[in-house]
Amino acid sequence: MDLRIFVEPQQGVRYEEIASLAQRAEALGFDGFFTSDHYLRMGDHVSGLPGPLDAWTTLAGLSRETSSVRLGTLVSPVTLRHPAQLAIIAAQVDHMSGGRVELGFGAGWFEQEHRAHGIDFPDTIERFDRFAEGLAVITGMWSTPEGELFDHDGPHYRLEQSPALPKPWQRPAPPVIIGGRGKRRTPALAAQYASEFNVPFSDPSEFAEITTPVVEACEARERDPETVVWSAAQVLGVGVSEADIARRAAAIGREPGELRQNGVAGLVDEALERVAAFEAAGCDRLYLQVLDTKDHEHLAIVADAFELAPRG
Repeated sequence: MDLRIFVEPQQGVRYEEIASLAQRAEALGFDGFFTSDHYLRMGDHVSGLPGPLDAWTTLAGLSRETSSVRLGTLVSPVTLRHPAQLAIIAAQVDHMSGGRVELGFGAGWFEQEHRAHGIDFPDTIERFDRFAEGLAVITGMWSTPEGELFDHDGPHYRLEQSPALPKPWQRPAPPVIIGGRGKRRTPALAAQYASEFNVPFSDPSEFAEITTPVVEACEARERDPETVVWSAAQVLGVGVSEADIARRAAAIGREPGELRQNGVAGLVDEALERVAAFEAAGCDRLYLQVLDTKDHEHLAIVADAFELAPRG
């Protein structure tokens, strides 16, 4: 089971704190370090000091301050950046990292952050239309051979004779992650474009049910579902004692019992059982949501429990 760390900088954090945590995660042997992509604190957004971080600016910095850990977003909404702009940004960060970038991409859902920053937030149907078209633009730009031009004439985006540069470091392209619980459009887009499908914050017993439509969409396209990486996101709340667990839960405004029910949480043995349940359900990779970014010892406990191989 691959284990990756996942942070939520829109809740209010400085870049230096995120960079320190990413370096710690890399040293401990975690496979990846991912960030959400939001511009507004969830909950009481008035008090979000020191403010949110831009996801791709953060990843650009981390690309130079880490050397081996995979880097990416869960997920970048199509509403926040023009797809051609995002293709260029992600390709550049892929070069800066030596080929370690992965693009989590979605339709967007957080209406309030759009209103707060004057960003258009179309209805659900249009957002999914833009999402589908954005995938075509991004992957089309990345796959256009050097020296050739890329054109796209869609209802929402029009590109004329784009040189589609820069190309990503990774060839044919960085992995694309799509996720969610949709039963029709999301599975179809995942089957067509995704290297990985992510199930956000579900119980292990729900994992197979949520991924089944994606499996069926792959089979309809005559794509082997085994070519998809199946992943899940879970909040992290592990401790070596009940006091430890209670302290970590309080630090992120949660209750220990609720954390145990909804995340990789509890004592170490409980965390191991939760991860084993996901693995038994067909999950290949877990994104562990770390909400207290100052608590490096939290990562160390998990790394030790799962016997991750430290990086020198």
